[in-house]
Amino acid sequence: MNSLPLIRAVGKKAILSIVVGVTVILGLVFFSPYAMAENESANVRMVPESFSALAEGKSSAVINVRTEKNIKGGGRVFRHFSRNPFGNNQPNQPQDDLFERFFGGIPNRDFKQRSLGSGFIIDKDGYIVTNNHVVENADQIKVILKDGKEFDATIIGLDVSTDLALIKIKPEKELPVLEFGSSDKLKVGEWVVAIGSPFGLAHTVTAGIVSAKGRVIGSGPYDDFIQTDASINPGNSGGPLLDMDGMVIGINTAIVAGGQGIGFAIPIDLAKGVIEQLKGKGSVTRGWLGVGIQNLTEEIAAYYGVEKQTGALVIEVFPGDPAEKAGIQVKDIIIEVNGKPVNSSHDLTGVIASISVGEKIDIKVLRKGEEKVFTVMVAKRDDTPMADSRGSQSGNELGLRVSKITPEISRQFNVESSKGVIVTEVEPDSKGEKAGIAAGDIIMEVNRSSVDSVKEYSGEIGKVKKGEMIQLFIKRPGSGFMVIKLEKG
Repeated sequence: MNSLPLIRAVGKKAILSIVVGVTVILGLVFFSPYAMAENESANVRMVPESFSALAEGKSSAVINVRTEKNIKGGGRVFRHFSRNPFGNNQPNQPQDDLFERFFGGIPNRDFKQRSLGSGFIIDKDGYIVTNNHVVENADQIKVILKDGKEFDATIIGLDVSTDLALIKIKPEKELPVLEFGSSDKLKVGEWVVAIGSPFGLAHTVTAGIVSAKGRVIGSGPYDDFIQTDASINPGNSGGPLLDMDGMVIGINTAIVAGGQGIGFAIPIDLAKGVIEQLKGKGSVTRGWLGVGIQNLTEEIAAYYGVEKQTGALVIEVFPGDPAEKAGIQVKDIIIEVNGKPVNSSHDLTGVIASISVGEKIDIKVLRKGEEKVFTVMVAKRDDTPMADSRGSQSGNELGLRVSKITPEISRQFNVESSKGVIVTEVEPDSKGEKAGIAAGDIIMEVNRSSVDSVKEYSGEIGKVKKGEMIQLFIKRPGSGFMVIKLEKG
């Protein structure tokens, strides 16, 4: 009879001991600086207790960029603000009538366009990394440090292809700097921190995880973005994405319009070489193989008897370029470069671009089911607007930049046509813009003559005399065919 209370008492003490023990264990897990969970191969950092130490230690090397650009005659920006604030682009009545009556139309004023961005210091002497789109064509660049000091900045170099820029200030003393980490070693699910100036709110710190790697979002041939759910907004552009050691693993660059919790950063391992070249010579030189390529579809892989749907199918070999000289042919499937597997056409583009001009490389291909290896000397890639017929060309008379429709261009503009030339850029206030031509339009004919290359397009435009009319037969994705008329300047 007396044993039952004793058993109950012991049970209570045992339960109390277990509860205390579990509480201590949970406290160690959830209230240590980083909770650690052990998987099969490595210790993985879990939710940090606080991001404050990282923010305090690294934010002083993050800067706010403010730019100013003079737009003559107001341009598109002024016309945008002169429209009806209630939408539908209807005239502002009676204000527009008043301007028309007394001034002959809306006044043609100069306009100062201002923009905001972020950046981070990589050198105590004042070198700063930011995005190309933050500072390109700016007439004035101001850098504001965390302590409020302002400096005029100069552009050291720009790279449109990766949207990177290197600028410099002349500091009064040594500056705090951020160090580069490794984006290649970064894993999906790891914690990251973004620091920048969203909407001009300087030194805003946001945190999230790496949502994905290797994202292609159609911004250019070197897309390889880190996707994160750390809050990124306009003004964060050019700011650093940091790992939990405070190392830069990415450069915040893009967001999805209307999206929430989706931001993209340039991997630092892609940016390192670009930054080094910009610092050394102010420009970037990339390798060129001289082939047109595409991914292997399931049907193409089956047709060629390839077991794995990996590699890059050669659909064009440019005469006189390295690939042709080495013996690579159309229908070859490139599967390796210097022993490194090529999984897609995007892989091949990135690998070749990173190789130094003049370097010899071994390229393994599948040709009719047999493996062959070719030694190729890499040439210089021509990324200038006035490239030859394989690239793009600017039509100064119309303000259009057009390009041959390559697989890369098709992905960038989401078009499927193989005929015609595609408009990749329209200069502001040009004849082309005023006529309604937009980037992504495909020019099929010029004055009823078919054009399937930049050379043919330029030839047809060249036949038209100044003051004469040009008729462009255009296919607009999602809208169909149309004819646009404009006068040659």
